[in-house]
Amino acid sequence: MENFIVSARKYRPQNFSTVVGQAHITTTLKNAIRNNQLAHAFLFCGPRGVGKTTCARILAKTINCENLQADGEACNECNSCRTFNEGSSFNIHELDAASNNSVDDIRTLVDQVRFAPQAGKYKIYIIDEVHMLSSSAFNAFLKTLEEPPSYAIFILATTEKHKILPTILSRCQIFDFKRITIQDTVDHLQEIVTKEHMTAEGDALHLIAQKTDGCMRDSLSTLDKIVSFTGGKLTYQNTLEHLNILDYDYFFRVMESVLAQDIAGALLIFDEVLQKGFEGDNFLGGWAEFLRNLLVCKDDKVLHLMEVSANLKDRYKQMSGRVSSAYLVTALHLLNETEIGYRMARNKRLHVEMALIRLCYLQQAVTLVSNDQTGEVVKKNLIPEGAPQRLRAPLPTPIYGKPATSKTIQPQEPKLTIEVEKGAAQPAYTAPQEKAPAAYTPSPEKTAPAYTPPASQPATPSYTAPQPSPATGAGNGAARPKLTGLAAMKEAMAAKQQQSPATATSSIPLTAGAIAVYWDEFIDRFMQANKMTVVGNLQLAQTSMVGPEEICIVSRNIVQYRFMEEEKLEISEFFKVKFRNNALILTLQLDESQQQTADTGPVPLSSREQFTRMVEKYPLVKELKDRLNMELDF
Repeated sequence: MENFIVSARKYRPQNFSTVVGQAHITTTLKNAIRNNQLAHAFLFCGPRGVGKTTCARILAKTINCENLQADGEACNECNSCRTFNEGSSFNIHELDAASNNSVDDIRTLVDQVRFAPQAGKYKIYIIDEVHMLSSSAFNAFLKTLEEPPSYAIFILATTEKHKILPTILSRCQIFDFKRITIQDTVDHLQEIVTKEHMTAEGDALHLIAQKTDGCMRDSLSTLDKIVSFTGGKLTYQNTLEHLNILDYDYFFRVMESVLAQDIAGALLIFDEVLQKGFEGDNFLGGWAEFLRNLLVCKDDKVLHLMEVSANLKDRYKQMSGRVSSAYLVTALHLLNETEIGYRMARNKRLHVEMALIRLCYLQQAVTLVSNDQTGEVVKKNLIPEGAPQRLRAPLPTPIYGKPATSKTIQPQEPKLTIEVEKGAAQPAYTAPQEKAPAAYTPSPEKTAPAYTPPASQPATPSYTAPQPSPATGAGNGAARPKLTGLAAMKEAMAAKQQQSPATATSSIPLTAGAIAVYWDEFIDRFMQANKMTVVGNLQLAQTSMVGPEEICIVSRNIVQYRFMEEEKLEISEFFKVKFRNNALILTLQLDESQQQTADTGPVPLSSREQFTRMVEKYPLVKELKDRLNMELDF
């Protein structure tokens, strides 16, 4: 029985021209050999399976070649090349640092460096997985690596450059290997399939390249497994079955169900995916990659970023034309949040299914954006017109008096739900012309009773519908739905104040006496909390009424003034609530001239000063404290 050699060893490159995907390194090395500008130490670093050790061996063989070619390649015919290919060369030494990482191993290598080569010009030492050396071994290797003999060349290879000491890195010429692209991997696999007289579909080779993520050694090992599984005939289906990869066809089917808002169809496809043995996070990751490819298809400039076969690109382009970029970005954000919360979810299947349901109705999201210049309210849909619209889910109604990020207005005729983003201007209400609105009577807690005209004057309605405003879009003949609920109440109150400016308001008149009473009430809150320092600062301040809607607080020193600045917002809100007037203005002033007059009056004392004065006046207090062994708690 003939000995089988795996493809990773059988088709291992023997010269620089056969190295796949590392042209920037092989070209540099060949030029250095031709120009006789070789460094004494090289460091090859990069991911696994990209050709670091292979390039190190090719470099070692090419350096000692007796008949170097014009393009910088070895001849493979001289005595040095033949001994190297047979594995019997005395000038090339390989050391596995993963198993020989002690100081004694490095000392043995250093002792070998002292001897010149018997044949050839150089002795090459290849140290693989050099990051596994201990710190002592690195330090023992430093001097030899910095000043080696003229005939010694060191080639170090590692997958983790960050673990190597900086003193080692500074003594080496560093070459960074990159991951092999999917297209380069597919081309190399196709070349091997042709040499082995096998058949393989292009999509099947693409699957292998995507699965191995830029590692050529893994690609060749995977190819050997699938060849044994299929008998030398690689198709997309049997490769998909062997690699256990989620087929892109599932995502196209899910996308069709999402666009049609077919929740049942989407859930059935997800159930089929689970029955195949895939986890929910695999589905989420593949679905996100699918949406990313659709987004990439929107612009031809970045089309090369989508690493799929040529026949798939056309299918992706057709699908991407049916959805908008805004929908794809929002869906990607939703999937990202779902994937983050997947591990914490107890019912993982329900967690993914809820994401699918939200994606089905994500295209129903409608926003109203206000134009700052014209005031027009523009309706924006996340997908093209004509898509099915089945759901009208109402949004939560905000609580009166508290800020909300969105508001829901529920008109009576016709029935619809619109969402207004935070900060967007609400459209002004225009009442229908054929029917006057009923009189609005506000709550006595919010506003004063409605104005009643004298008997000699004809009664006027408490509310008159305003004329259509050009900013609302009513001038073009569009019929506005009638507002109800909180929005209608606000509109009626605003219109009533415009039509009847003499109408009484619910605000309490601003007087100096009322300000003083409420100010004492504000101070009492801190006194009950035993915050005497705050109470002292507040008591020293003086309040006054500057205008009909303006309160002024005068501070006597800069420390007190800064304290008032920090508490200004809380004081302002307190007075607005007490006087029921949101238009109140609070101003702060600093008047240090009052400090002299203030000093003549009583100065607030701290707790410790109060105790000291009490002891001076009543000595028995101190005696009581000492007998009871009491401590001051302030």
